[in-house]
Amino acid sequence: MSQIDGLPPLRDVIATHQLSAKKSLGQNFLLDLNLTAKIARMAGDLTQADVLEVGPGPGGLTRGLLAEGARKVLAIEKDARCMAALAEIEAAYPGRLEVINADALEVDPLAHLTPPIKIAANLPYNVGTELLVRWLTPTDWPPVWESLTLMFQREVAQRIVADPGSKAYGRLAILSQWRTDPRIVMDLPPEAFTPAPKVWSAVVHIKALPEPRFPANPATLSRVVATAFNQRRKMLRSSLKGVSLDIEAHLTAAGIPPTERAEQVSLEAFCALARSLDSAKG
Repeated sequence: MSQIDGLPPLRDVIATHQLSAKKSLGQNFLLDLNLTAKIARMAGDLTQADVLEVGPGPGGLTRGLLAEGARKVLAIEKDARCMAALAEIEAAYPGRLEVINADALEVDPLAHLTPPIKIAANLPYNVGTELLVRWLTPTDWPPVWESLTLMFQREVAQRIVADPGSKAYGRLAILSQWRTDPRIVMDLPPEAFTPAPKVWSAVVHIKALPEPRFPANPATLSRVVATAFNQRRKMLRSSLKGVSLDIEAHLTAAGIPPTERAEQVSLEAFCALARSLDSAKG
C-alpha cells in the first residue's frame, strides 16, 4: 500500500511527527495499510462518491480510501498534531483530500461534500456512538449518506446488529435496524492497533434503506424505545407508564403483552406501539 502511494509506512509517519496516541481523544491507530485498504473496500465502489472520514489520525484509512478511488475525501481531525501528516497525503493526492482541523461534533460537513456521499471511519471510541446516533436520526429520510462503514469496539458493533431477546439488544439496535441494513463485516484484535486497546474492535457496514422497515413517527418511536430500555428489567406496563395513562391498552393494541420486557419486543412491535400512541393523540 505504501508503495502504491509513494508515502512512508505509518510507523515512520508516527515517529516523524511524534504522534503518540492520546487516550483523551479516544485514539488507537491502525497501522497495517493492508487492513485499512480492506476496510476501504468494505465501503463499496468509491469512484463516484465523496467520502466523509472522522478521526483520520495519521491517515491510514485516508490513504486506503484514496487508493481505492474515492472521488474526494473530507477528513475531520480534532488533533492538530496530525495536520502535517495529513498534509503529506493531501499533496500526494492533489485535489482529492480536504482536511478540517475541528471537532466532528461541531462541524456540518455538507458544505464540503457533493452527493453521493459515503461515510467511512475508524471512529474515536469516545464519540463513536454519539456520531452514529446523529447519522441515524436526521430530520429527513433517506439521509444525505448512502452508507456508513465504521469501526467500533466490538461490544458496540454487537449492539447495532443485536436481535430481540439478547443482552445486546436495545435502543441502538432499534435505531440502526429501523431504517438501515447493518452488518458486521470484520473483526479486529487489540494487537492490530497502537496502542492496543483492551477490547476487540469490529467494522460495521450500514446501508441506508429507501424508507423505514415499518411506519412510525421518529420522535414517538425514539421516546418509547429510550424510555423502555432505560428500565429494561421492568415490565413495559411499569416502565412506560409515564408515556401514557392508557399504556396497557396501547401495548395490547400493538400485540405486546403488558408484562413483557423491552428486550423481548421486536422492532415491528415497537413501531406498532408508536403508531397506537400517535393515533390516540388525534
